[in-house]
Amino acid sequence: MGSSANTETTNFTAASPSSNHNNPPTTVAASNPNHTPSELDSSKKRRTGMLLPLEVGTRVSCLWRDGKYHPVKVIERRKNHSDGNNEYEYYVHYTEFNRRLDEWIRLDQLDLDSVECALDEKVEDKVTSLKMTRHQKRKIDETHVEGHEELDAASLREHEEFTKVKNIATIELGKYEIETWYFSPFPPEYNDCVKLFFCEFCLNFMKRKEQLQRHMRKCDLKHPPGDEIYRSSTLSMFEVDGKKNKVYAQNLCYLAKLFLDHKTLYYDVDLFLFYILCECDERGCHMVGYFSKEKHSEEAYNLACILTLPPYQRKGYGKFLIAFSYELSKKEGKVGTPERPLSDLGLVSYRGYWTRILLDILKKHKGNISIKELSDMTAIKAEDILSTLQSLELIQYRKGQHVICADPKVLDRHLKAAGRGGLDVDVSKMIWTPYKEQS
Repeated sequence: MGSSANTETTNFTAASPSSNHNNPPTTVAASNPNHTPSELDSSKKRRTGMLLPLEVGTRVSCLWRDGKYHPVKVIERRKNHSDGNNEYEYYVHYTEFNRRLDEWIRLDQLDLDSVECALDEKVEDKVTSLKMTRHQKRKIDETHVEGHEELDAASLREHEEFTKVKNIATIELGKYEIETWYFSPFPPEYNDCVKLFFCEFCLNFMKRKEQLQRHMRKCDLKHPPGDEIYRSSTLSMFEVDGKKNKVYAQNLCYLAKLFLDHKTLYYDVDLFLFYILCECDERGCHMVGYFSKEKHSEEAYNLACILTLPPYQRKGYGKFLIAFSYELSKKEGKVGTPERPLSDLGLVSYRGYWTRILLDILKKHKGNISIKELSDMTAIKAEDILSTLQSLELIQYRKGQHVICADPKVLDRHLKAAGRGGLDVDVSKMIWTPYKEQS
């Protein structure tokens, strides 16, 4: 059986909501047709010679992959010795987009006429704050602490400083080459690596393709090292105990951190169960995503981390993972809620799931129904039900109690806006015993 490492790899890059990857980047036309690009470049360097190299914190416009210029902030800089000119290259954050799109760029991608010199951070924040409306400031604040609501300002700055530059640019996993989104604290011996090669079955990672190929000839795993608790058609779910499979669980955390901008990376994996969703074919079971949960949660968390790998996103797998976590809660006879803080994508996914589940029940239900009854039926925590219905303006407070206002036309409109429900979990295909009963 041939390993996936020997198959043709497919590039998979991160996308912005406003990007169009079908169109290659276009070149910006020169203002003077008699000048060659090199002459224009030299002229621009002479005009801005006093500014180079750009300081960390500088704001400038940068040519992005959509062929348009976007505002960026310089996060870091380094000399590029490979081109022979020892010119600086810059690590930039696109201020319109999420940090997952931060990247190293060349000087010639920058519009140096748009340079704004770096200001002191506190002064800059004050000036920006004065210019913003209350609504704009609220939106910026929501984005700024996205996924880090538990951090105070000083801790947030420390976290962003430590994780500001992606250490691994790309990984190879199975047939995919994937651009990473965030920093992940790999062991020091991998500090000089830009690309890592993962075994898609045991998740061991290596510096070179040849190492992976040698490993794949010896690795006898064809699926995650745990119990298969669900199989329906070509989809399988495996439960991996972090205590029994510590190396696999730690490697999974390293991998996941490349795509999750969370402060916490759990080194103590003994306390967690990992649920690995796979697509299965004749070559084995290929991980598409996972979620983890504490073995014993005092806060009734039924999910700690959730990730669908980029090549498999927008296929309904994230919604499937969320639904599966609630099916486990139902089998445990408990209500559940995801651990906070949720990532930006996680919050969108959960809000969509809660909306679809709750409104579908309200649409079919005859007569009155309480928040408690909805919670018992769905295993969704009462607070999550309340916040979801409030966000949809479907609940009112009358005579000391919450009343659900479920107009059928309004429900249909919200259900349509929530989108499709993704893949269904066939509960009859689940073979699972809650952890406390195992022990």
